[in-house]
Amino acid sequence: MIYVTIERQSPDFPEITSFVVEGHAEYDVPGKDLVCAAVSAITVGTYNSIETLTGVIPIHEMERGLMDISFADSARLDSGTWSQVQLIIESMVVMLQTIEDNYGDYITIETIYHKGG
Repeated sequence: MIYVTIERQSPDFPEITSFVVEGHAEYDVPGKDLVCAAVSAITVGTYNSIETLTGVIPIHEMERGLMDISFADSARLDSGTWSQVQLIIESMVVMLQTIEDNYGDYITIETIYHKGG
């Protein structure tokens, strides 16, 4: 199972402050797993898009079966750049939700709110 956790600031301020993707879908054998391949392409593509299109390099940890991305320095970003980052991440969420809608036995998405939010 792939577990996706989207952390948002608060219900009133829904900006995404971090996301974690972990696990393996086990839809099929490694190398033929459509769900893992799709999730990997979307999440790595999202990271690459953020870096390439906005110049923002998120705090990140990436290894086999884990991607942990956070935006601790978001307060330092101008509002235009932060809006671009948010749009890219929200697009990722929509794509992952589409996978979850079709392959819900292999991926689950949870939204949490920042502590105190």
